[in-house]
Amino acid sequence: MSEPLGSEGTTRRLPVLDKDRTAEDDVPEPAPGSGRFWSARRVPAAVVALLLAALAGVLLYDIAAVRADRPPLRVRRELARQLAERPLDDVWVLVGAGAAAALGLWLILLAVTPGLRDVLPMRRPHPDVRAGLHRGAAGLVLRDRAMEVAGVQSVHVRAGRRRADVRAVSHFRDLDDVRADLDAVLGDAVRGLGLARPPALSVRVRRPGRKG
Repeated sequence: MSEPLGSEGTTRRLPVLDKDRTAEDDVPEPAPGSGRFWSARRVPAAVVALLLAALAGVLLYDIAAVRADRPPLRVRRELARQLAERPLDDVWVLVGAGAAAALGLWLILLAVTPGLRDVLPMRRPHPDVRAGLHRGAAGLVLRDRAMEVAGVQSVHVRAGRRRADVRAVSHFRDLDDVRADLDAVLGDAVRGLGLARPPALSVRVRRPGRKG
């Protein structure tokens, strides 16, 4: 076959295709799975901010009143008197200190933990894309797949971050066969969820209880 002619009668070289390059080379490699989603902690943050703002406003008002030659608030005077008179081993002093320490530990726990335990992080096919799957939705998918197994009458699934507990009731077929089919079907279903950390499966199969 002759090569195509150019506009001036000269031959023109055809573009060379790289046969070693395939379409799969253009697909970006999946990014590693990320950690859990962090909660905004809006409700605790709003409650603490309102309490601190209220206490600060009361304290500033009391300081301004004292500067204006007015007596301090009765609450502050009573609190100062109680703190001066009560010993450190008093019950109310210990209760107040324990409540303050518990509140501080609770706030620290909210600050250092991610929260959103019901959202399972999914694999990231692209670094700029992040998705999560609700545990209830994951359990519903596993339940629907388990109900497709022959011999399964009912299924209860509890999907967690590290393990998915499956409790099935089989009204016919051998229990070992049903369990083997459930392990295979649910294993594929867990991998199909696309989770960054697929939970381990715990499958139990039993016969239905006797009526009456």
